[in-house]
Amino acid sequence: MFREHLRAGVNHVGLALRDPEEFAVHWNDGRIAYAWPVWAALLVTAIIGTTTYGMTMGLLGGATEIAYKGFICTLSAGLAWAIPLPALYILNSLSGSRLSASATLLAALVTVSWGGLAMIASIPINWFFTATVPHAGFVLLVNLIVFTGVGVAMIDVFRRVMQRLEPQRPDAPVWWLMLVGTIGTELFYFFGLFQFA
Repeated sequence: MFREHLRAGVNHVGLALRDPEEFAVHWNDGRIAYAWPVWAALLVTAIIGTTTYGMTMGLLGGATEIAYKGFICTLSAGLAWAIPLPALYILNSLSGSRLSASATLLAALVTVSWGGLAMIASIPINWFFTATVPHAGFVLLVNLIVFTGVGVAMIDVFRRVMQRLEPQRPDAPVWWLMLVGTIGTELFYFFGLFQFA
């Protein structure tokens, strides 16, 4: 029984990361009721992605800096994603959306999970350039490029998921991710994430 639930959960999370639009549509249409471990696995993917990438941001500062930046990257990203989430549902509903709160949350969760995977995929890029050109200004530039690329990819995923959930609405609320990016940038600056030794 446990093995079957585990296998089904892994399959659901795999679908969410392979085809986030279809994953969200299955939930929204009531075809599948995802159990809480599926939701938790999506959240854990985002946490692992931001923590491991954040750790590579501390490579120039030693072990303490590696641990600090891994924690701060995850904390800042989590706050940046969570703070504007109620506004996404409220303003989306006020503009005529018929999505339930759970479908809106799932669309956001799939997006941040996908962003966590993109951060994991970017680790070799940051690691390579940090090791080969250990200059603070160059490392900052590489990280800004990576964060911009991941942000653009997340906007694309979120836009596609929302358009698939509500095809009758021409504009997906990508402003939410712009708000996430703004809050995240402020938090990253406040916690000194982009200050390299």
